[in-house]
Amino acid sequence: MRFDLNSWEEIFITLARNKSRSLLTAFGVFWGIFMLIVLIGLGNGLKGFMSRNFEGVAHNTSFLSSNRTSLPYKGFQKGRTWNLQNKDLGLLLKIDGIEKVCPVVFRWGSSVFYNELTSKGFIINGTLPVYAELETQDLAYGRFINAIDVSENRKVCVIGEQVYNDLFKGTGDPTGKSIGIEGVYYQVIGVLNASNSNVNIGGNSRQKVFMPLSTMQNIYNERDKINIIMLGGSPGAVMSKLQPEVEQVIKAANSINPDDKQAVFFLNTEALFGMVTNLQMGINILIWLVGLGTLFAGIIGVSNIMMVTVKERTTEFGIRRAIGALPQDVLGQIILESIVITILAGTVGLLLAVLTLSGVESIINQAQTAPINFQVSFGLAIGTFIILMLLGVFAGLAPAYRALAIKPIDAIREE
Repeated sequence: MRFDLNSWEEIFITLARNKSRSLLTAFGVFWGIFMLIVLIGLGNGLKGFMSRNFEGVAHNTSFLSSNRTSLPYKGFQKGRTWNLQNKDLGLLLKIDGIEKVCPVVFRWGSSVFYNELTSKGFIINGTLPVYAELETQDLAYGRFINAIDVSENRKVCVIGEQVYNDLFKGTGDPTGKSIGIEGVYYQVIGVLNASNSNVNIGGNSRQKVFMPLSTMQNIYNERDKINIIMLGGSPGAVMSKLQPEVEQVIKAANSINPDDKQAVFFLNTEALFGMVTNLQMGINILIWLVGLGTLFAGIIGVSNIMMVTVKERTTEFGIRRAIGALPQDVLGQIILESIVITILAGTVGLLLAVLTLSGVESIINQAQTAPINFQVSFGLAIGTFIILMLLGVFAGLAPAYRALAIKPIDAIREE
C-alpha cells in the first residue's frame, strides 16, 4: 500500500483526537527507551571505573609477601615473623611458567628536599628495572631505573608527580638535579605521570620515589630483606595453577611448615580480573533485562491502547471494508499508526537519555584525571531505531488483525 499525505494526516488527526491517551501511550515507550539507554550508559561508565582500577597492571601478575606463621616448624614457634629474601628470587624464576620476578622494598613517611624546599610523607621504593614491565610506568621526563643503576648501586631515583610538583613545579625537566632523602642525595633520572590505576603496590605512585633495590638495601641496612615480590607469568600461564608450587618453594626456602596456610600471602590479579569480568557480565545482563523489560511493558501498553482505538473506530473500518478498502490497506494503516507512536516516543526518550548521560559524564569527569565515557555508541543508537520499528510493527499486529475482522454488518449494528 502507498501511504500518501492524506494517510499521514489521518494518522496525526487520530493521535491528536485523544491527546491525553496518546501521550500516556507514548510515555511507556519513551520511558522504556530512556531507561535502557541510561542504564547502558551508566554501565559503560561503571566498566570504565572498574577497568581503570587495574590499568597498567599485567593480567597474569601476582604478588607475594610474608605473614606470621600459624604452625610451628623445625624448632620455630608459631607466630614467628619472617621476611622474603634476595635468594628467593632465583628459586622462583626456576618455576616453569614464571617469566618475571621483581622484588620491592618499601619505606614510608620519608622527607624529600631540594634546596630550600622540603616535602614530607613520601614512599621510597627500592626495586629492579623489571618493575616497569609488570606495572606500566608513564614517564613525563627521563627514564626508569636500569640494570647498570642496580649493579653499580647508583644513587639515582625516579620521582612521582606529587614529588615533582612540590619540589620542581614550573621549572621544567628536573633530570640531572639532586634531591635529598633523609640526609642522602640522589640524582633524579625520571619523573612519573599520575597513574589512573588503583592497583598501586605499596601506595600511590604520585607519592613514590623509586631507587635501585641494591642502593636502598645498602643505605637503609635492609640487607637482603624484601617486602613484596611481584611475579609475572609467561604467555598462557595460569597463575592460580602456579600458586601451590610458588608457596611450596617459598616455604621450603624459609623453614615454614608446608601445611601453614597463613605464612605466605599470595594475591592473584588473574583472579581479580576474572571477578571483575564476571561482575561486568552480570551488570550487562541485569541492564538489558531491566531495560528491555521496561521497554516491552511500554510496547504492550501501545498494543492495548491501539486495541481500544480499533474498538472505537469499528464503524469507520466497517464502512471502509464495505466501500472496497483492501485488507492490506486497513492492516497497513493500523501498523503505521503504531510505528509512528513508537518511533516518536522512542526518539524523544533516546535524545533525553543522551543528554542525561552527557550531563552525568560532565559532572563525573570534573573530578577525574582522565575522562570516563558514559555515552552509548552510534551503532547502538541505530540498532535502537531498528528495534523500535520492529516493536512498533509487533505492537500494531494484534489491533490490525482485530480491525480486519470487522465486518460491514457489524459496523452497521455498532452505529
